[in-house]
Amino acid sequence: MPTRTSKPPAPTAGEEDIDAAAGRGSPWRLVWRKFRKHKLAVAGAVVVLCAYLVVVFAEFLAPGSPSAGDAKHTYAPPQTVKVDLSRDDGLRLYVNGYRTVRDEETFEQIHTVDPRQRVPVRFLARGDSYRLWGLIPWDRHLIGSADPDTRVYLLGTDRSGRDVLSRIVHGSRVSLSIGLIGVAVSFLLGLLFGGVSGYFGGTPDTLIQRVIEFLMAIPTLPLWLSLSAAVPADWGPMTRYFAITTILSVIGWTGLARVVRGRFLSLREEDFVTAARLDGCGRGRIIFRHMVPSMSSHVIASLTMAVPAMILGETAMSFLGLGLQSPAVSWGVLLQEAQNVRTVETAPWLLLPGVAVFVTVLAMNFVGDGLRDSADPYKQ
Repeated sequence: MPTRTSKPPAPTAGEEDIDAAAGRGSPWRLVWRKFRKHKLAVAGAVVVLCAYLVVVFAEFLAPGSPSAGDAKHTYAPPQTVKVDLSRDDGLRLYVNGYRTVRDEETFEQIHTVDPRQRVPVRFLARGDSYRLWGLIPWDRHLIGSADPDTRVYLLGTDRSGRDVLSRIVHGSRVSLSIGLIGVAVSFLLGLLFGGVSGYFGGTPDTLIQRVIEFLMAIPTLPLWLSLSAAVPADWGPMTRYFAITTILSVIGWTGLARVVRGRFLSLREEDFVTAARLDGCGRGRIIFRHMVPSMSSHVIASLTMAVPAMILGETAMSFLGLGLQSPAVSWGVLLQEAQNVRTVETAPWLLLPGVAVFVTVLAMNFVGDGLRDSADPYKQ
């Protein structure tokens, strides 16, 4: 009778360390083994993954609509979720309501948290209607008031009485997606011009490098001003969104092109490239089947470092009034509320979009550092 061949056992953790030290295994497995030893990079990857999950489920995670305002609760302070332990039917969540007083000098309405008022809070609460992913009609939110006619403001409100938390959650969709789209366009431009420059050399290399040096020599802010001035003021939010993405892509491809050119210059003299050339392979096959895969880990590390730069670029342009404008919602647009020092003194929670930018960019930088260190898995 034919004998059944047993599947070889999976390597243990000690055997994986021995294989990694000896440089055995596929390149991607070696990269992963070294990456997961970088604790900050792994923690950053978890934060980035959570951030993009917020992008995907923004309507469900936000307590309400980002454009819904309440004139009675302008500049209302954040409400803290508390647990009611005095009830016998289990734990109940609530937030304290507001008490409105009028300043005797400025006659301005000032909202303070009233500990005597309790607003019940629940998960999967009913609220503003929306279409999840633009397809599924729903009115459930992750957390909200138990009474559909009452709103909770966990991070306070702005000058129009709009929920800051809902606007931060919805703003992440624009700010984080513009980084991915901009990097994708920059990747194509950088791979194309950097590959041509590094593989062919000569006159194409000289021309492309002079263009790169010209673009990199222009100060960033004047370049933003000139490119943003070319965008018509009557364009809608989505049109301006794609215009800003194009502007950031035009600026951001030069660094990646330099990286790709350097790798191509070193790889075109390698033995496997020479062997492929002698075997009769065409230039396209040599570039895309042999050279590009061998440098993919370095390109991925460079792209990971470029995404935070794109996010900061969009935030800075929108903050300065050169990028997206209201009613569009992005982290840069939200930070426009913090331009007034008196407003920040009155409502410091309006700076929270800046905290979201800081945490996300820092996490992406940690991931980029980890990928950069893991790109050469044979280096100890």
